[in-house]
Amino acid sequence: MTASLSRRALLAAGAQLAAGAAFAQANPGQVLIGVAATPLPPAAPGRQRVVIDTDPGQDDAIALLMALAAPDRLDIEALTVSVGNMPLAVTEKNTRIVRDWAGRPEVPVYAGYPRPLVREPIFADDVHGKTGMDGPALHAPRAPLMPQHAVQYLIDTLRAAPPASVVIAALGPLTNIAAALGMAPEIKPAIREIVVLGGAWGVGGNITPAATFNFYADPEAASVVFRSGVPLTVVSHDAARRVLVTPERIAPLRRLGNNGGRVVADILDSAMAYALRRRGVAVGPMYDPCVIAYLLRPELFKGARVSVDIETRGEFTTGATVVDFRGYTRRAPNALWINEVDIDGFYTLLNAQIARLP
Repeated sequence: MTASLSRRALLAAGAQLAAGAAFAQANPGQVLIGVAATPLPPAAPGRQRVVIDTDPGQDDAIALLMALAAPDRLDIEALTVSVGNMPLAVTEKNTRIVRDWAGRPEVPVYAGYPRPLVREPIFADDVHGKTGMDGPALHAPRAPLMPQHAVQYLIDTLRAAPPASVVIAALGPLTNIAAALGMAPEIKPAIREIVVLGGAWGVGGNITPAATFNFYADPEAASVVFRSGVPLTVVSHDAARRVLVTPERIAPLRRLGNNGGRVVADILDSAMAYALRRRGVAVGPMYDPCVIAYLLRPELFKGARVSVDIETRGEFTTGATVVDFRGYTRRAPNALWINEVDIDGFYTLLNAQIARLP
């Protein structure tokens, strides 16, 4: 018997590692996690009171159009805007443009923090273009911002709301939400849940190997929210990165024939051009619209209740989500971690929603 492995044993071990890596990529979060993802029940009938905090951003724009096309299901009380994909002056302007595209001038838009809680801002103009919404032709917004600061709006609205009555859909960094919770912790009981886009466990980050953009852009804010005790649902990149955009997925949206379909198709064509430049293939993930899909049809998703925290000090892991699937920390679960999605069901819903737009 030799001390070294034979060539056959090495090849077998390599094949096992490759198979394991492929399984982990195809089934993120399901490898030795100790907690199985379970299907989620359908949404309760009736309209949900929703505030959307956003930072458009191409995929944010598509998410907003999906949401604004559902007035029968989502009572969108306001759009609050944060710094994130672009500077605040760009994200608030883009939010108002999207509101125009949706034909929903009655939905107020409030601008919030122009920078993260602690750090210098970072932007994603390399992804979304200098306008933040490259692809469609942009116009000057037809209506102004509301004069009130977004954080003050959140505090005033939640102070006046009944218990567990308002859903906050968080499409960008969590700066505004963390600031509101820190300034007025008495607003917490009014929040039914905060639905967050961000975090990854099985597929790695999209801005560093460990972190996703929304949490990396303001990890301190994310940490405040995840430690707040407010009910959280996390639409992770483990799920969202399964919802791949391809030219074949774009074509039905363009065939809708309405302006909304053209806008979304133009945005996605621009995203495919970026993917081709960056990765050499016209395929890319669909992130923020998954949050709206969860609000409208949660049964399209699977998840598990786990303990989640945000790394704020790691040399290589700042902004990373620490997801305790196996109970090492002995902390009580603080989040519903979404890590699976019905892809065809998502696109059926997206097309149906966009078809309702002008």
